[in-house]
Amino acid sequence: MSSTDAVPTEPIQLADPNEFDDYVADGVVLVDFHADWCGPCQMMEPAVEAVASDTDATVLKVDVDEHQGLASEYGVQGIPTLLVFAGGELADRIVGAQTEEALADAIAEHTA
Repeated sequence: MSSTDAVPTEPIQLADPNEFDDYVADGVVLVDFHADWCGPCQMMEPAVEAVASDTDATVLKVDVDEHQGLASEYGVQGIPTLLVFAGGELADRIVGAQTEEALADAIAEHTA
């Protein structure tokens, strides 16, 4: 994988909700809406981390307890909810625990 723009190889924890739009503005971004107390979210953690290191997508983790406004804005009703943004636009929505392969496939659909 060689690219002029280095894509983070680890998931990014969203700290400031005002930065959300900046993160999803360019390229393909997988947004993981999760919570620390969510069992399926914890089970998915290795898959999310693998996708961050093995694909050209940026992975952004959003804690729904800390960022309820963002969760509401994007219609997150159950967690884990994963959104795929491509070029700043919401391109895909995946609800529930997923395999690493399913996440990688969702990202691959939007990378050209």
